[in-house]
Amino acid sequence: MAAGTIAHAPRKGYDGIVLAAPVTVPYARYSIESAHWWIGRALKGLTEAANIRRQDIDGFLVSSFSLFPDTAIGLTQHYGLSPRWLDHIPMGGASGVLALRKAARAVQMGDCTIAACVAGDTNHVDSFRKSLSTFSRFAQDAVFPYGSGGPNASFALICSNYMRMYGATREDFGKIAVAQRSNALKTPHALMKKPLTLDEYMSARLIADPIGLFDCVMPCAGAEAFLVMREETAKALGLPFARLLSTIERHNAYAEDAIQHRGGWTVDIAELYEMAGITPDRLSFIQTYDDYPVISLMQFEDLGLCKKGEAKDFIRQHSLTYDGTCPHNTSGGQLSVGQAGCAGGTLGTVEAIRQLTGQQLGGKVANARYGIVSGFGMITYDRGLASCAAILGAA
Repeated sequence: MAAGTIAHAPRKGYDGIVLAAPVTVPYARYSIESAHWWIGRALKGLTEAANIRRQDIDGFLVSSFSLFPDTAIGLTQHYGLSPRWLDHIPMGGASGVLALRKAARAVQMGDCTIAACVAGDTNHVDSFRKSLSTFSRFAQDAVFPYGSGGPNASFALICSNYMRMYGATREDFGKIAVAQRSNALKTPHALMKKPLTLDEYMSARLIADPIGLFDCVMPCAGAEAFLVMREETAKALGLPFARLLSTIERHNAYAEDAIQHRGGWTVDIAELYEMAGITPDRLSFIQTYDDYPVISLMQFEDLGLCKKGEAKDFIRQHSLTYDGTCPHNTSGGQLSVGQAGCAGGTLGTVEAIRQLTGQQLGGKVANARYGIVSGFGMITYDRGLASCAAILGAA
């Protein structure tokens, strides 16, 4: 068969697969505990939320950067688990959606009955610097030795390029940050407790031009978790649940772009909505991965909420708050809740389950029926390699 003639098989649906028991271990700016402690707290929270024994969990998926040298297999002994399905995906901002994708297929195929998806990281005083220095071979060889370690410089490059291409302004990015801070004031575990105005955003010191202080997330320690199971299992346990309607993932898309201005979502976005059986205008809320506001704007476009280059106009037309139009990152997102390593990539998934099951910790989106969760991550220098998304529906 000639190269390039192989047709991809269509994705199978997720009929009967649901998500339940959203758990957050409240964040801390710094912690003397290990990642094992944070993940263990989340696992205990799952058993309490679902009123099950840890032995009932026969699928276990872990996302963590600071668990090294352990992986998920080592944790089975720590926690007294004996799962028949196990996985470990330290995929940063893509962790939540990729976890539910893998767990959903495992449950669907009968490899496990109740899958626990847990993401957690610690943050010691020097953790962030150490993680930056060893994040990737690229970081070790080409960035950190020259004093440019960390994502700020990379996202400054992406942000300035996006501004040149599409005319977005710092005020547009500021609206994202201000709206999310408003949402976070209702969220008890958000680390940012003070209101934020656009003037304060604009006057804050620059970190890596055009990235300012309030464009950056605060590294912290914390954990997020949820369960994946069949609908009949959730009903037998008496658990509120959200339905998994569709998911996509794509990695290293558009390698030909000199600097990233779009993500892999656009390759598969039509299939995402077709599988879910809805159109973007039916979404009740949006949870984007928000390590920097520019990436949220990129996701608004690439997730089909507006055309490419029109995100600036889209956000100017909406409040983005949980009680307004186009509710976005309703917990406050990482910009105001904090970025607890891989847990930051699961924050949006857990918040979506809460909104669709009436278990929200903070502000409530009225009459929430459908929500989209988007993941993005694994930054190299001029781009993030991982893009994914899921659409969830209320029961």
